[in-house]
Amino acid sequence: MTTVDQITRVGRVLVDPSQDMTVRFRALFTLRNLGGTEAIEWIGKAFVDESALLKHELAYCLGQMQDKRAIPILKSVLKDTEQEPMVRHEAGEALGAIGDPAVLPMLKEYSEDPVIEVAETCQLAVHRIEWLQRGGEKEEGGTVDRNPYCSVDPAPPAARKSIPELSTILLDESLPLFERYRAMFALRNLGSKEAVLALGDGLQCSSALFRHEIGYVLGQMQHPASVPALCAALERLEENPMVRHEAAEALGSIGRDECLAVLQRHRGDRERVVKESCEVALDMLEYENGDQFQYADGLVRLQS
Repeated sequence: MTTVDQITRVGRVLVDPSQDMTVRFRALFTLRNLGGTEAIEWIGKAFVDESALLKHELAYCLGQMQDKRAIPILKSVLKDTEQEPMVRHEAGEALGAIGDPAVLPMLKEYSEDPVIEVAETCQLAVHRIEWLQRGGEKEEGGTVDRNPYCSVDPAPPAARKSIPELSTILLDESLPLFERYRAMFALRNLGSKEAVLALGDGLQCSSALFRHEIGYVLGQMQHPASVPALCAALERLEENPMVRHEAAEALGSIGRDECLAVLQRHRGDRERVVKESCEVALDMLEYENGDQFQYADGLVRLQS
């Protein structure tokens, strides 16, 4: 059984800026897996850090934990206009992932945020919570496929359709973003090469938030057919850093030789969030290719 002292030791690693980013990431994932009040408090303390990448991941983990005790922290981050857009966006998404209707008024307020990535995220979060209030999957009568990746997503998958039908919805920028996200997650759940290629086309859409989420789901799928599109997104220096960061992490999760080469090239990228993403991705690759513990559990052994 994990003690408060053990959580404290992991938490101190997380909030220590002198530690390597990869070690701090392992500390974060360990706290996420442990859960509980103390873990949430330590994760909340790290939002004063200078790394947008780390703070983005803090918010993501709090959302995936789905613990209402994280809501005050996430609300504070969303309100803080001094935080980077990708951090505020992730706080809004995390509030949607937790799914408490009590945050709807705030999410509706920030659906009008001047930062488009924040506004779009909060709109999605409102739609997700309202979908849950209507009964979610029960309302859809079993036509929605289960998520094989166990992640809490910003939108549920669409009802079963063909890949061409889902691709048409995915790429139709006249449709609500929530509907297009649903098509995205339905394609992800199909898992085929054809679904991967359809998702890759989404990396050309106009919304940076949408392109970033495409990168995320391609990383979950870990299909080699996505490597060319992800490499192109990472190599595109004029691309939004939020998208390039997600492409880098996706390439790290896929872990092929060509992924390693492009990540090595951008390990010194001029954009800090991209540079750090490549460092973390390379560390993930080392874990995936070795016989150590899973990446997300990598720090647990330091506490035994």
